[in-house]
Amino acid sequence: MKYLYFSAGWCGPCRVLGPTMKRVESQGVPVNKVDVDSNPDLVTQYSVRSIPTVVLVDETGKEFARSTGVQPENFYLTQYASFNA
Repeated sequence: MKYLYFSAGWCGPCRVLGPTMKRVESQGVPVNKVDVDSNPDLVTQYSVRSIPTVVLVDETGKEFARSTGVQPENFYLTQYASFNA
């Protein structure tokens, strides 16, 4: 399981969420930051319509959970743990 963190440099809320996602990653949770401007195929594949969007996927890319906007660090850690139990 890993998080796909859809973001863009010009997005204010994405800049707010960035440090949170780095802390989540430092707790051992895999996080792949996806720049929406550079990765339109992934944006389309996961139907990302607003950013920041964080999608929890398995190794095949199957989606298990999604959140949009800025959530607290504990939200992501708890969500990840619930699917990785």
